[in-house]
Amino acid sequence: MSEEKELTKKYIITFRIILCIIILAVGMFSMKFLEKMKIPPSEIKNDEKPLRVMAQKMSPQDIPVMIKGYGEIQAKDEVKISPEVAGRIVYIHPRLEVGEVIQKSEVLFRIDDRNYVAAVKELKALVAQGENNIQRLKTQFIIDEKRLATAKRNMELSHAEFNRVKGLFERSKVGTQSQVDIAEKSFNAATDQFHLLSQTVDLYPYRIKEAIHSLAANKARMDVANANLDRCEVKTSFDARIKMIQIEKGQFINTGYHALTLANDNQLEIYVPIDSRDAQKWLQFNHEKNDTPSIAWFDHLMPVNCKIRWTESPDEHFWNGQVQRVVKFDEHTRTITIAVHIDAKDAVSNKNNQLPLVEGMFCIVEIPGKILKQVYILPRWAVTYENTVYASFDNRLKTIPVTVEKIEPDIAIISKGIQPNDIVIVTRLTDPMENALLDVVFE
Repeated sequence: MSEEKELTKKYIITFRIILCIIILAVGMFSMKFLEKMKIPPSEIKNDEKPLRVMAQKMSPQDIPVMIKGYGEIQAKDEVKISPEVAGRIVYIHPRLEVGEVIQKSEVLFRIDDRNYVAAVKELKALVAQGENNIQRLKTQFIIDEKRLATAKRNMELSHAEFNRVKGLFERSKVGTQSQVDIAEKSFNAATDQFHLLSQTVDLYPYRIKEAIHSLAANKARMDVANANLDRCEVKTSFDARIKMIQIEKGQFINTGYHALTLANDNQLEIYVPIDSRDAQKWLQFNHEKNDTPSIAWFDHLMPVNCKIRWTESPDEHFWNGQVQRVVKFDEHTRTITIAVHIDAKDAVSNKNNQLPLVEGMFCIVEIPGKILKQVYILPRWAVTYENTVYASFDNRLKTIPVTVEKIEPDIAIISKGIQPNDIVIVTRLTDPMENALLDVVFE
């Protein structure tokens, strides 16, 4: 009985094992069947999309550096008119108004000259009196010289008479002592007359010199009086633009009163401050010029021609000027101020729609600097802030470090890092992927 139970138990275990195997086999068969029924997904071709960019093929060139600065146009000569004599204004030019242009040698205003005319007449009379006085002294000098000779002869005769009377009285007792005294008195009087006349004659040259000096002083005073009379009329010495006026007809003005301000628009100037580093690196000086001694200042600045543009319309309103001198160095802003000169003929345009260059215009000045040799020009945006550019090599993007020689508002000048015939990307890119595929279009 026990053997039957063990046998039955073995059959059950065997059955269970066979059943498990069958179940596993069915499951594996089902998986294989289902796998064969699955449709595989369609494969997508992974093609790299190129980045379309604009580019330039680089070619080295020699270019002059353009130094740019801003400044305000002003008249080179500005004159403040103050009267040199005091008086009441009796005449004013009919066009004496701010902005008017008065031609050269025209009378701007006139001061009442009656007192100055009288002073001139008085001094003319004194000069004539002095001239007559000198002539009278010279004539009297000649006459007194002749009288001196006569007085000398009279003294000699009186001396001889005195000796004769005295000798007769002492030797022969002829005459009296009274006669001797009278003869001596006559001799003494003649001697005194001679000495007085001699002194007068000796003083004539000094008196004549004093008269000449007095005449010269009166003539000088008359010159001053004539000058003051001429100063009653205030004229302009150039074609003057009235910039400021503060006088009226009938007004009394004193010497030194600021009456007018005149501007000479025949020559204009503009002071242009530029960075001292740009001046040091690019400004042109003729250091080989040795005809003048060296001084501790910016000498031998080359007078290069430059372009002046009105900031309100730089493309339509522009004029020619010339660099003239260095005005000053500002230690606070580290700038050097350059004076640019403009002649009136260059400040006036022949175009109907172009304004003349006038005082007060704020302009940009383009000054040609030194020439950069074998450099490359790129748009400003083609150079990154890290001084790199993007180039195409085998239609792949590469980043190249470069040396930027000068940055201008629209362009960058490259001196190192780029080789001839390199293809440089000029499209503005933001963090492009290195080695990206490119579709290059040349400008």
